Amino acid sequence: MLTIPAARPGPYTFDLSTTALLVIDMQRDFLEPGGFGASLGNDVGQLRRTIPPLAALLADARTVGMTIVHTREGHLPDLSDCPPAKLSRGAPSMRIGDLGPKGRILVRGEYGHDIIDELTPLPDEPVIDKPGKGAFYATELAGLLAERGVRSLLVTGVTTEVCVHTTVREANDRGYECLVLADCVGSYFPEFQRVGLDMIAAQGGIFGWVADSAQVRAALPTTTVLQPSS
Repeated sequence: MLTIPAARPGPYTFDLSTTALLVIDMQRDFLEPGGFGASLGNDVGQLRRTIPPLAALLADARTVGMTIVHTREGHLPDLSDCPPAKLSRGAPSMRIGDLGPKGRILVRGEYGHDIIDELTPLPDEPVIDKPGKGAFYATELAGLLAERGVRSLLVTGVTTEVCVHTTVREANDRGYECLVLADCVGSYFPEFQRVGLDMIAAQGGIFGWVADSAQVRAALPTTTVLQPSS
């Protein structure tokens, strides 16, 4: 068992063999200029600060053979899985499904829908395509984690107050012990980032724990201890 002593609200303990690193929606449409996030008037630099620490964490997690799962938010080309309440978001000329600088916005198979080059998944790392904000909604994630015996999640990705929060809440209801890595999750809004993390760890960890990725990396072994799952 590994322990993160300085996690909030208290020490977080996990077993590598039953833990997965979950990387949520690190997509071009959210993190790069010209994507959907930028079209809404957001500063993508607020999210891009997560890339270096997350890349370092990914490298260490791969070294020890940890289960790693990536997600991408996006929709079928005919938008049949995108409800009107979501489809109406954004500027009239830059809504989901519209053609932008990186292809059709948040449509599966388009350039902008894919994960950024800096965090490209390895061939044996599952990529879950999700139509909603939460990673468990209308996806195979729950079954995949159950097959691998996963009970703890190290949660990273964007955005803190939307897809990360929704996924952590879903995971909490399903009995997973979640550790959210503060420097590896990001929001376009600094205040949302702060409050979103505080909400997770509040009331004795009502949704989970919060720590920095450096604390997790320091606790990990330096050599492979698990055979990566395929």
